[in-house]
Amino acid sequence: MTTFGYFLASEEHGPNELVRQAQLAERAGFEALWISDHYHPWLDEQGQSPFVWSVIGGVAATTRLPVTTAVTCPLVRIHPAVIAQAAATSAAMTEGRFRLGVGTGEALNEHITGSAWPPAEERLEMLEEAVEVMRKLWQGDLVTHRGAHYRVDTARLYTLPDQPPPIYMSGFGAKSVELAGRIADGYISTGPAAEMVELFHKSGGEGKPAAGGLKVCYAPDEAQARATIHRLWPTQGIKGEAAQLLPLPRHFEQLAEMVTEEEAAGSSPCGPDPEVHVEAIRKYVEAGFDEVYISQIGPDQDAFFSFYSEEVLPRLW
Repeated sequence: MTTFGYFLASEEHGPNELVRQAQLAERAGFEALWISDHYHPWLDEQGQSPFVWSVIGGVAATTRLPVTTAVTCPLVRIHPAVIAQAAATSAAMTEGRFRLGVGTGEALNEHITGSAWPPAEERLEMLEEAVEVMRKLWQGDLVTHRGAHYRVDTARLYTLPDQPPPIYMSGFGAKSVELAGRIADGYISTGPAAEMVELFHKSGGEGKPAAGGLKVCYAPDEAQARATIHRLWPTQGIKGEAAQLLPLPRHFEQLAEMVTEEEAAGSSPCGPDPEVHVEAIRKYVEAGFDEVYISQIGPDQDAFFSFYSEEVLPRLW
């Protein structure tokens, strides 16, 4: 059976609102949560970017839903030994309901410490080593590590969950998906690409879960929904490597000026027709995803949760 969850957008909402949305998601019948991990939003118009680990504490204290970061970059901005502590604490607080989603990140969030932004191939190497470091620390032993990218000096985690948190890895190209199959406990994607799920399974991920996410915009009027997407998430229409390389929201705003409303909203179901939403979600199920996470674009969260609780989720089960 497919798990249907809600995707909390840290780029759009402040910490208290995200905790409230997690509670609404649980009441509406969603079975799990994703939460984005950013330092900057993609655009100033989105307007928020709280520290994800504080928000997870609030979510853990007020819901019983599993939580996954989608995704954390444990490479540059925060050392993997510190991410290991944050993830272990989150897993302890949620009593085993936390999963660490990881990826190779974006310069948008990672450049802030002044470190050089490595090329994609090097970031994959760094991620593999970071995962190794975190798993060592989750064993509760005293760890000293001297690797190609990271140093850890006699570190030990004292607060640990009963079991180490699973690591899910995002991947969009063949190399990253193959690495996910080899080192991760699950796969994360934001597109319904069946070939990537298959590659993950063939690369060592057989029997491991694949989780996909999509953005939607419920509104009483489809045109209104499309306009909201174009205002808040025109970045959905930006192609290529820009998302990994640009350092500031204003750079994304400059590119977004060339994105049409049709390009921005093309991959997102819009408006009040439940079948439009169901059809988009079923593409992920048909592509082989075991978990599907839906994020509502815009401020009208309460109406969205009512709509999905009454009109969409019952059609999926």
